[in-house]
Amino acid sequence: MSANKKIVHSSRRRTLVGLSALALALATATLALGAAAVQAQEAKVLRIGYQKAANTLVLLKAHGTLEKRLQPLGVEVKWAEFAAGPQLLEALNVGSVDFGYVGEAPPVFAQAAGADFVYTAYEIPTPDAEGLLVQKNSPIKSVAELKGKKIAFNKGSDVHWLVVALLKKAGLQYSDIQPVYLAPADARAAFERGAVDAWAIWDPFQAAAEKQVGARRLASGVGAVSHHQFFLSARPFAAKNPQVQKVLLEEITREGEWVRTHTADAAAQLAPIQGLDADIIETGLKRYAHVYKPVDAQVLAEQQKIADAFYELKLIPKQLKVSDAVLK
Repeated sequence: MSANKKIVHSSRRRTLVGLSALALALATATLALGAAAVQAQEAKVLRIGYQKAANTLVLLKAHGTLEKRLQPLGVEVKWAEFAAGPQLLEALNVGSVDFGYVGEAPPVFAQAAGADFVYTAYEIPTPDAEGLLVQKNSPIKSVAELKGKKIAFNKGSDVHWLVVALLKKAGLQYSDIQPVYLAPADARAAFERGAVDAWAIWDPFQAAAEKQVGARRLASGVGAVSHHQFFLSARPFAAKNPQVQKVLLEEITREGEWVRTHTADAAAQLAPIQGLDADIIETGLKRYAHVYKPVDAQVLAEQQKIADAFYELKLIPKQLKVSDAVLK
């Protein structure tokens, strides 16, 4: 091979190597851009379960402040409404919800069913926000007179514990009454037509029954239960998203402060959402504290008492250690 041919061959080889390197670089860049596009499409999502009666979360959703706070973190917020706490926790158990707000009994039933959640925060006691109602013309004047009677309530909800506690306080056993397990809407219908003798319910449904049909409170939770409300998180979500959890609790606290200082405004905003008159909602709002705190040993000890009582009544299949449902 002549010297000129060697030079041409070497030049071509260098050109081919350069083109191959360029092609590889372009392919790598294309793949990187594609991966970035996929990541952008797969933004993180915070899925919040709430009940129509969960005033703070309902208002937080309506005001949109959480979405604005989480937008810089690339987190989208999705909301799912549930009829009551047990249904919400079923969704959390199967991985459809990351965060939710329920009463004191639903977490006990959920933990007994193997749900992998953690207690995140709680509302300070609000025992006046739930009660045991009878018809305005009912001859029943005390809880002790409910022996042998039918009491409607949502199974596994906070009023389930209310019924157990009120019966014990009155010297009755759980077996002394006929529980009729119904969701709030069905329970109210049964109550109004006289199919049950009493109805255990929380606000604003309690206030609505008092004002709309003249229901009489036979007893409230005062002196019988603490009636804590809890914010729960799916354990995997809580473990992997501490910053999201922090922002979430900050916004919930701010919303609670706003409700306390703007109760009438809050009731007016909730009225079309909850389908109730503002004065009814305002009555219910005043029975809640709207003050939220991180979970502590004292509130967990109270939850343990509920778990122990439900186990003794064979309402849950096994003994629980409530403190296992805390992020270590």
